[in-house]
Amino acid sequence: MPTQPGPSFVLYSRSWCHLCEDLLAALRALEPPGQPFDVAVLDVDADPALLARFDELVPVLYGDPAQPELCHYFLDEAAVRAYLAQHAS
Repeated sequence: MPTQPGPSFVLYSRSWCHLCEDLLAALRALEPPGQPFDVAVLDVDADPALLARFDELVPVLYGDPAQPELCHYFLDEAAVRAYLAQHAS
């Protein structure tokens, strides 16, 4: 039986960024067994508009890019859990 997809996140990141890797790992640690999160990791250095917007803020995590960021630099577990509770089906 296929697993149901979990919530979606967007992580603005860059290569060779240990904070980016740490934030992604911390987010993955919150995934319920069998319900992985869909995380789109976007490299800010690959897009001039993203670089101008996020440059020194990365990593930046959004649940919904149309809403305010959940956190940057480090995972805000409380903000992520609140987002998950708000979007539970």
